[in-house]
Amino acid sequence: MPEAPDMEVIKEVLTRRVTGRQVSDARVLKPTVLRSLATQDFSSHLTGRRVASISRRGKHLLLAFSGDTVLAINPMLTGTLQLCLPGDRLYKRTCLVLALGDELELRYLDDRQMGKLYYVAVDQLSLVPGLNEQGPDALSGEITFQEFKDRLRPYRGEIKGILTRGTFMSGIGNAYSDEILFAAGISPFRKPRSLSEEELERLHRSSRQVLRDAVGVLRKRMGEETHHKVRDFLQVHNKGGQPCPRCGGNISQLTANQRITSYCRHCQPGMLIRN
Repeated sequence: MPEAPDMEVIKEVLTRRVTGRQVSDARVLKPTVLRSLATQDFSSHLTGRRVASISRRGKHLLLAFSGDTVLAINPMLTGTLQLCLPGDRLYKRTCLVLALGDELELRYLDDRQMGKLYYVAVDQLSLVPGLNEQGPDALSGEITFQEFKDRLRPYRGEIKGILTRGTFMSGIGNAYSDEILFAAGISPFRKPRSLSEEELERLHRSSRQVLRDAVGVLRKRMGEETHHKVRDFLQVHNKGGQPCPRCGGNISQLTANQRITSYCRHCQPGMLIRN
């Protein structure tokens, strides 16, 4: 799943390479991923428009076009974006192709077609599911410690699950929630009310710093290959059985509901609670 650091770097690359270009053709190869609310004829309606700007809201990417239309992209678990030459290999998982002149294509790839693309008029953005219900962006650095505590107060579940809720803070998913909790030294199974003031401060600080550091790494490692998921630099996520980079013990890993939780029992003390 692309999370805020991935989407931020993708946004930066597309801003450099795509902004101002005109859509010369739009091909929908897997119609199941597209919801066109602005028109019934997506391809004809989009062709000829220029990319006006690119922005991010949490894990959503918004491509604004001339004529006040927007393509809102929510990659979910399996979607990603590829910038390539028109003659490059077309993967079977390619769902949408936007030709941007004769020299560049922007493709949406999704092998399980879990992500969704919404083509809307600007005044229809509120119809994009989950877009306007998001909390403060985790990368913005604008959420104060007091606001962080206040937003956390209504939640009763395990802290990892709360971190991944877009209504709490937007942009954090499964992988980076593991990284944030490891950096803060907090078990993913702790409940908010059990956390001390010092632990909350560490969690608040880590929720910003881990993502910022990841953006710096991804800028170098991803380059302009935006469809490549770079996760090997992470400290604990999906590294069950490997040595903990802090204490040397084995990293523990659990899988539930198709979600991996990776943590160090020594560095992140706290019992697994079964409800």
